[in-house]
Amino acid sequence: MNGILSVEDLSISFGSNTVLDGLSFSVEENEVLGIIGPNGAGKTVLLNILTGILKPDSGKIIYKNRDITKSRIVDRTRLGIGRTFQVPRSFEGMSVYENIMVGGVYGKLYTEAEAGLKADDTLLRIGLEGKRDLLAGTLGLLDRKRLEIGVALASEPDLLLIDEAAGGLTESEIVNIIEIVRDAKARGVSVIWIEHVLQTMLEGTDRTLCIAEGRSVICGLPHEVMDSPEVHAVYLGTEEDD
Repeated sequence: MNGILSVEDLSISFGSNTVLDGLSFSVEENEVLGIIGPNGAGKTVLLNILTGILKPDSGKIIYKNRDITKSRIVDRTRLGIGRTFQVPRSFEGMSVYENIMVGGVYGKLYTEAEAGLKADDTLLRIGLEGKRDLLAGTLGLLDRKRLEIGVALASEPDLLLIDEAAGGLTESEIVNIIEIVRDAKARGVSVIWIEHVLQTMLEGTDRTLCIAEGRSVICGLPHEVMDSPEVHAVYLGTEEDD
């Protein structure tokens, strides 16, 4: 496999608090990399750096063999990086369909006609085709999570960053999210999936990376990582709220 993303010695501090401390890892093309870690491990901060919301103190981000460490948020989106947020950020007064349209028009620079054609396919992919005309603000939690992913997918990313999409869902609902991620991978999308629900890591990722105190602890096959003494020491049994 060929790497789509390489993170090299990434560090960031806020005052005296070091959040990421020389973190390095890579993501292969068409791979789902899961990232776990205890509270304060720096997972969401990492996604904010990858999308350009935050700038690292040091280190490099190489995406498709291009250094994007200093690139703007909009440029990273246009290069094919999509992202979801822990708390869904849909436009509640707009319909499900219109929210998906936003992802295509502003994320991919489609015309409204082009975005409309893509929107119906996206709704099928996330299982919301029957709710296309409902206002986003009326959706339940599972459907809001689906829509959040759908808006990101509407920009047709090559790399999708997912931030705790399974949080607050039941075990059966989580299966829906896992299936959406599997479908994205089947279509050639690479994924970084940050999560604290271990079911998603075991069933939905190709490799799992555990980080703690801003550093890499262990990375490997999901079951091997979950069973490792390192993960039991720094993650399992702790309350996650990153």
